[in-house]
Amino acid sequence: MAMYIRPKKNYNATPIYSNDYFITYFSAFMKQLLEFFPIILFFIAYKAYDIYIATGVIIAATVLQVLYAWFKYRKVETMQLITLGLVVVFGGATIYLHDEQYLKWKFSIIEWLFGLVFLGSHFLGERTFIERMMSNNLTLPKPIWKRLNFSWASFFISVGFINVYVMFNFNTDDWVTFKTFVAPALMVLFLIVQMIFLYKYIPDEKEK
Repeated sequence: MAMYIRPKKNYNATPIYSNDYFITYFSAFMKQLLEFFPIILFFIAYKAYDIYIATGVIIAATVLQVLYAWFKYRKVETMQLITLGLVVVFGGATIYLHDEQYLKWKFSIIEWLFGLVFLGSHFLGERTFIERMMSNNLTLPKPIWKRLNFSWASFFISVGFINVYVMFNFNTDDWVTFKTFVAPALMVLFLIVQMIFLYKYIPDEKEK
């Protein structure tokens, strides 16, 4: 048995399979858990030592994360390499100059870069970035892809600005808590909202 999507709006959508829909978002969730690994080590090192030791730990953990992706998949995503570069540059500046602001700015810059990539795909190329990522498992009408893509762009850009607000209005302990727990929780919440939004495209009946 298989379930396919019957859109409830007149978007003339191609049917998509609910199993693929859940697999796609479950994969995205697991990917976020994997990316959470360096942040957890960063938090532990910060609590045990200080921000500078923790910065060295997150640099090493990010390098290991990229190496793991290479040995497991024989491929490293471009954004992973960009993230690694920013972690090394801004983390290195934090340690060398003994100024934690570089590390704090790094988080916003990464979020803004992600947001700009998603936003730029609205104007460059035939497909949005989110469609390129998920079209193997999901088939949606163009208006829905664009709406999803814009929501991802808005999310990343917003988190970047929230980070700036936390940087300048709270102490380092609070910022570390935000980076370690609040920002990932916002991502999980965002993924849940996305799933709820797309759920209306899944029919109530099974097709044999």
